[in-house]
Amino acid sequence: MRVIFMGTPDFSVGTLEALVAAGHDVCLVVTQPDKPKGRGGRMQYTPVKEKAMFYGIPVYQPKKVRDPECVEELRKYNADVIVVVAFGQILPKSVLEMTPYGCINVHASLLPKYRGAAPIQWAIIEGESVTGVTTMQMDEGLDTGDMIMKTEVPIADDETGETLHDKLAAAGADLCVETLKALEEGTAKREKQGESPTAYAKMLTKELGNIDWTQPAVKIERLIRGLNSWPGTYSRWEGKVMKIWRAEVVRDGEVTADSRTGKMPAGVLPGTVTAVGKNDFEVQTGDGVLRIQEVQMPGKKRMDTGAFLRGNSMEPGDVLSQE
Repeated sequence: MRVIFMGTPDFSVGTLEALVAAGHDVCLVVTQPDKPKGRGGRMQYTPVKEKAMFYGIPVYQPKKVRDPECVEELRKYNADVIVVVAFGQILPKSVLEMTPYGCINVHASLLPKYRGAAPIQWAIIEGESVTGVTTMQMDEGLDTGDMIMKTEVPIADDETGETLHDKLAAAGADLCVETLKALEEGTAKREKQGESPTAYAKMLTKELGNIDWTQPAVKIERLIRGLNSWPGTYSRWEGKVMKIWRAEVVRDGEVTADSRTGKMPAGVLPGTVTAVGKNDFEVQTGDGVLRIQEVQMPGKKRMDTGAFLRGNSMEPGDVLSQE
């Protein structure tokens, strides 16, 4: 097929590679405009633009894909289909209906679950055991188009947003190639979406990582994994912001905890450090205790908690608080 590819971040790159490897004629790549990065403000290419340049594919970077001049530019390429993977702009009807096969989207959830900007991370935060990728015929709604194909991906107990991102990117690349083959052969079946059983997977913000220690340990641990590697979770200790990158829920041996409920006595407030060992420390939450295994202090690299404790004095009774 003659394909216009629209995508921007790392998640999109694998699908672009798979389309080229499958022999499709990717005639144009459309991606978001370059942005300045770092202290020098040097303009940085999007990951998709870098890959397109490697292949020698023309790149187009409109500020607004809705602008009439953008629509006319896309029309010049006479594509059979437009493939959209995490592009970052809402497409107008004129683009959605431009090609014979329309616009095919690769979405990182099992639709209609987790429509929205951050389905990978929210699947972990909400405690799902399985997620996946859906290819969809795009319409004017937000992730509401007819579903074409799905593939499931299990979520491991230690899954992070970063590791799941990579798994779903690979699964989505394969599924997109399979979907285009079915479209070309006329065997693709479309299925209407029902109402979503989950909340909208809203965009991630740094504020989301501000740990509320009154929440259960299980929920905090999922938040830590879901927001790893961006934006990360954090708390305040001795006036400094401590990022927490890895933790586990303590199910046995809670320090002075009630053996029946796993809860600390009423006098121990959530956020209180209940035990400090050689390689980790434990924090009381609203329900259960969390063992902290990897942290990062301002201006420092991520480190195992043991390394942190060898250079810092932490004692039971210290308090971690919301920023």
